[in-house]
Amino acid sequence: MKLLLTNLCLTLVLFSCVFNKTKKLSVVPFPVNAKIVGDTLSGPSVLNDPNRFVWGASVIKGSDNKYHMLYATWECGDSLPKFSDSWVLHSKIAYAISDYPDKDFKFQKIVLQGNKLEGDSTTWDAQMVHNPHIKKFNNKYYLYYVGSKDSGEQLQELNETPINKRNRVQQNQCIGVIEFNTFSDLVKGNFKRFDSPILSPRTRVKPDHIVNPSPKETKAKPDNIIVVNPSVIQRPSDGKYLLYFKGNFYNPNWRGVHGVAISDSPLGPFTATDNFVFDVYNDDGTIASGEDPYVWYHNTFEKFYVVLKDFTGKITKNKPGLAILESVDGINWTKPKNSFFMKKEIILESGDTIKVNRMERPQLLIDQYGYPKFLYVACAIKDINTSKDGASFNTHISLNTEPTP
Repeated sequence: MKLLLTNLCLTLVLFSCVFNKTKKLSVVPFPVNAKIVGDTLSGPSVLNDPNRFVWGASVIKGSDNKYHMLYATWECGDSLPKFSDSWVLHSKIAYAISDYPDKDFKFQKIVLQGNKLEGDSTTWDAQMVHNPHIKKFNNKYYLYYVGSKDSGEQLQELNETPINKRNRVQQNQCIGVIEFNTFSDLVKGNFKRFDSPILSPRTRVKPDHIVNPSPKETKAKPDNIIVVNPSVIQRPSDGKYLLYFKGNFYNPNWRGVHGVAISDSPLGPFTATDNFVFDVYNDDGTIASGEDPYVWYHNTFEKFYVVLKDFTGKITKNKPGLAILESVDGINWTKPKNSFFMKKEIILESGDTIKVNRMERPQLLIDQYGYPKFLYVACAIKDINTSKDGASFNTHISLNTEPTP
């Protein structure tokens, strides 16, 4: 009898494991508490600022049971560059806090900015800091971010126009991290900021107009020209830290490609692999262009997932929007049956559906079981590339997530 019960329990455990691994993730967004005001959304579930552009936001629940947000922001106005230039030249990282995960975030202060504004124009992140990603490992907080500096004017090939400051800064982007114990410490400036990035590009391959190009015939690696948009996770199987990033390819047209770097510590050093990840291929053999990955591990399904921006709809074979991919090991990625995560639209509590021109920088708040419960996305209703009026905002969306067979 004992043997029969033991075998039955073992069978149920094995069945449960197999069943969990074959389940699929279903995500449905709840309506958002906001309304249209001019060219933006405004309301409890939106963070915007009439004096600044607001972009990507990353949120974590603190030990105080409050929700702590780090987000990219920078000044706007007629005397400042347009959006497509100003984020490169002026982005900073701000801190906001709320009692709720999906509403009422209140600006506290700018907590990180280019060291140039602190009097040092020589550091790797002197010009700007951007795209924050907050994590907690071993009771410490780690704020991963993109930083860059102006390397100065370069000697150009004959007949080439000089590379302007905006593009020099854009081409020097690397990934760094600050470490702190509490958000009170962060606000007071009590954090460790490092002299070097934790990840820099290994190759700099581009046909022309490139800062410090690699030797001719160099084969571009995933970390080509830039490394940006960090997403970090600790792999359960071996405790190593995986840092996912975007690089740039030009063959001949631009596309965003992704790679992964590995470390034994959340502070690095991280070593990039030669593997392309999130590599869905077009019919012509090129990698479909994407960016802004957010990676997490689903404890129940025992899988890695990533949500990322699908520029053209070619990742999902659908319209442009947000795509979702899955992986068993965090290195090799495949498309689930439904790889379309979300349309480029926001459903309001009024019943209206707002189509947005930009929906980027998806960051998620994951529950203890691995289900995404809240999505934070940088949005703009209109095309803001030439805008100087701060018409961008971050939307906080509650998610209904459940497994499907």
